[in-house]
Amino acid sequence: MAGQRTFVTRFAPSPSGLLHVGHVYAAMEALALAHENGGVCRLRWENLDSARCRAEYQLRAAEDLAWLGLHFDGAPLIQSGRMDAYARACALLRDAGVLYPCFCTRREIREQAAESGRAPHGALGIVYPGTCRLMGEAEREERLARGDAHCWRLDCRRAQDLVGILEWEDLLRGMQRCVPSETGDVILARRDCPASYHLAVVVDDAEQGVTHVTRGMDLFEATHVHRTLQALLGLPVLVWRHHGLLLDESGRRLAKRDGARSIASLRAAGYTVREVIDSVLRAHARGGVWSLP
Repeated sequence: MAGQRTFVTRFAPSPSGLLHVGHVYAAMEALALAHENGGVCRLRWENLDSARCRAEYQLRAAEDLAWLGLHFDGAPLIQSGRMDAYARACALLRDAGVLYPCFCTRREIREQAAESGRAPHGALGIVYPGTCRLMGEAEREERLARGDAHCWRLDCRRAQDLVGILEWEDLLRGMQRCVPSETGDVILARRDCPASYHLAVVVDDAEQGVTHVTRGMDLFEATHVHRTLQALLGLPVLVWRHHGLLLDESGRRLAKRDGARSIASLRAAGYTVREVIDSVLRAHARGGVWSLP
């Protein structure tokens, strides 16, 4: 049919450590959904965190993906080369009046959240109580001119007023009403970096022509923010599929910070590609519980 969009998914790891079996699970989910629908799967390196992301991790991850036989369509997108695109998106949001500078430290935010009586932690981490949203314009301009450390936050209430009632679709859980105000005013940019994860992922999905996003359930609530940003920036609306996470046998999520088994370590131990892939497939059948091949 003329004008029909190509079915596009993506795999977007952050090269801040070695590729592990949780990454393989996510990659297989994205590739499977694309192939089942006659589409393509793009690769993106989400390397905005310059303090943690390293070129050597990206290179080793690419080697591991090739060893596993997991191949993607087209050239990969690398976030560190797209700062201008993120800056333009931020400028559009500022012009729309939905960004404000926040000068609070992490410690101040924890204290403010506790004093406000709200739970200090939400699905996306500490829920910001909106302190700097109420700051007067004169004080705000003075502090910016002085060069005080700050980030830029999304005024979720203002954004919700502008975009109205939105919905987004999860292929496993159906239609969801978009309520960005429940996530708090998330950070979209910092003084030393023009985009946080939330802004970069929305801008990059549009750039890569992504139509369907597969990702872990830990990012389910973030989709309220991402759907809102799509509306504010006039970007295409996507469909999401939030899958479960791989767990160890004690029920703990497999992640780099927990010392999850890296593909490099499995290769060094002599496991074959088939054994590694089968271990991920078995984990899927066992509700996400992964064990050594």
